[in-house]
Amino acid sequence: MDEILRQLGDLLLAAIPTVVVFLVLFYAYGLIVHKRLVAVLGERRARTQGAVEKANADIAAAEARTAEYEQRLREARLFIFKKQEARRQQSLQARAAAVAEARAAAQARVKAARTSLEQDVKGAKTTLEAEGDALATQIIRRVLKPAMAAESSVVSGGPS
Repeated sequence: MDEILRQLGDLLLAAIPTVVVFLVLFYAYGLIVHKRLVAVLGERRARTQGAVEKANADIAAAEARTAEYEQRLREARLFIFKKQEARRQQSLQARAAAVAEARAAAQARVKAARTSLEQDVKGAKTTLEAEGDALATQIIRRVLKPAMAAESSVVSGGPS
């Protein structure tokens, strides 16, 4: 066991320069590389985080512009709808006016036709009454003519 301890002691003694070199390298790494590496990584993280924040801000601005565009689009559609509705109302009013005008013209024609028809009926009645009186007179003359001729021959004593 003494042998093992002695070998272990020699091993530790031989390892001291390696430990010293390791510590010097570790310290040199800390001074030369580690601080700069941490600074570069921090800057990189800041730039990355900044880029992400800038991207988020750009996304928010794009969404705001999109919302504004959609609002303008809705307003434009509403404006167009109102114009179409106004044109439709004007068209309906014009159509209603045309229908009313046509109806008034038709009623005037019907009234004129009725007046003309009534005048024609009155004229026809007057004509029929006159013709009826003339026909009645003719009928009476024809029916009574032979009777009057016989009566006149009886009264005058004509041929018997």
